[in-house]
Amino acid sequence: MAKPGNRKGIRGDPTKRSDEEHNKAYYSRLNRKFILLTLICSVVPLLLVGWGINIHYTRFAKSRMMDSFRDQIENHRKIIEQFLNQRSFLLQLIAYTHTEEYLSEISNIAHVFETINREHGAITDLGLIDEEGHHLSYIGPYALMDKNYSQAFWFKEVMEKDIYISDMFEGFRKVPHFIMAVTRSEKGKKWILRATINTDVFRSLVENVRIGKTGEVYLLNQMGIFQTSPRFGGRIMEKASFAVGTYHKGIRIHIMEADPGDPGQRFPKQLVADAWLEDPRWLLVVKQDYSEAFNAVNYANMVTLIFIHLSAFTIFIVSVLTARHMINVIKRRDAEADQLNQQLMQTGKLASVGELSAGVAHEINNPLAIILTERQILLDLAEYTGSLDPEFKAQLLESLSQVDVQIQRCKRITHNLLRFSRRTKSAIETIDLNAFIGEVIDLMERDARTSGIKFMPDFQQDLPALLSDPSQLQQVFLNMITNAIDAHAGMPYGTIRITTRADDQRQGVTVVFADTGSGIAPEILDKIFDPFFTTKEVGKGTGLGLSICYSTIKRLGGEISVESERGKGTSFTMFFPYEPPANLQESLADEPND
Repeated sequence: MAKPGNRKGIRGDPTKRSDEEHNKAYYSRLNRKFILLTLICSVVPLLLVGWGINIHYTRFAKSRMMDSFRDQIENHRKIIEQFLNQRSFLLQLIAYTHTEEYLSEISNIAHVFETINREHGAITDLGLIDEEGHHLSYIGPYALMDKNYSQAFWFKEVMEKDIYISDMFEGFRKVPHFIMAVTRSEKGKKWILRATINTDVFRSLVENVRIGKTGEVYLLNQMGIFQTSPRFGGRIMEKASFAVGTYHKGIRIHIMEADPGDPGQRFPKQLVADAWLEDPRWLLVVKQDYSEAFNAVNYANMVTLIFIHLSAFTIFIVSVLTARHMINVIKRRDAEADQLNQQLMQTGKLASVGELSAGVAHEINNPLAIILTERQILLDLAEYTGSLDPEFKAQLLESLSQVDVQIQRCKRITHNLLRFSRRTKSAIETIDLNAFIGEVIDLMERDARTSGIKFMPDFQQDLPALLSDPSQLQQVFLNMITNAIDAHAGMPYGTIRITTRADDQRQGVTVVFADTGSGIAPEILDKIFDPFFTTKEVGKGTGLGLSICYSTIKRLGGEISVESERGKGTSFTMFFPYEPPANLQESLADEPND
């Protein structure tokens, strides 16, 4: 049995297809609006706040990183200056606490040298030089006793300044080193106490500060000559590839971009901090790859942004699913509303048909009464007229008897129409279900007979009566029989078996409509109760639809199920309780009477 025609879902109807396309476009627009509003109200604020917090955190974290970098170079500068100041102060202390005569003795200056290195270290050699540049005494690993320093650059500087710390130079020993020298006047003559700082110790002090994997620390003089070796590129006493700049107080931090033409640049971008030492005037430089310096900040930013965007994506997915659910709910509500409208329209149609049926039945009953009266007159006349030919009289009596049979048949039809008209309004009544279904069969028997279909009632004789709504039951049974007849389309004959059985365990009655029609395809069997689903042609059916039958049976407190085999037929099994649900009785009691 195929589902009867509905307002929607009918194949081959351009108007219906247009309605479906319009509804599909409407729900699609509504779905997009729901998603857009949800995203505007949730994702946009999330992204704005998240990005704002991320930007603020980035600035704050970079500022803290810069401060840490500044503190680091400031501490390192103080350590280097403390190292140099300590040695220069110690050298001055020795010069002003010992005489030239005392220090001229090799044993004495050796004792002083040993004492200095034992307590403070980092002194390679120590020498006493007169004002003409000759060594008076010397202790150290080099053969410098016969060297004259009167032409050395540092000799002139120390004679003018009384204390001097040189830049890195090679001198007589041909090894990069720097010296500290102090002067003292004694008996009208100047002498110099000179010490060479251990280059390895000093470089270790400056260079062995590890700042990450890419950090490097080194010193430059005012001419841009490396005083210590950089970790990446360049060597001590070589000239740097970049300009040193002028002296400035404090610590300067800036970003250094790599020169594209310089193949020695290992990093495209570096964070650079520099600060000048007071004496000697050396520039302390600390460098680190920019990406490594802000690696922790960048990682935190990445995690934050990933979390924000994952949250936004989650909200988007939830919005899509929520919007889809809401659209499905709206679709179901719209379908239910359309279904109720169709049921209301059908009820109105049935009411109009009932009123028309009542009028037609009354109009037919009047001529039938006259015909019956005239038949009786003719019958009496034939009885009292003795001159009639016996053969003619027999034929006349037989014709009048046939007229009576046809009149009685017309009376049954009109009585059925009158009963149909009285059932167009909802009300709870006691129903003899066997007789009730028999009346529906009488109404549909002519349509079934013209299609070659025979009804086969199988009623339980002692079936208990029901309390239910006869108008709604009538609509359901009419629709079931109509569907069963339509299921035999293209077939020369068929049967419709209607079975009633009491189900005392469930306190109700089971009604089965089984036809021998074409059956329902398995792939659509679970869809036949869906609103607006049909396989019928335009104009077929009562317009109720199996979905309305389903909702009507549920409203009456019953159940319906279907079994079908393609090419063999379909069986609908319905269950109706002896008494309707309380809510149905209350709703019918609340309905106004016309």
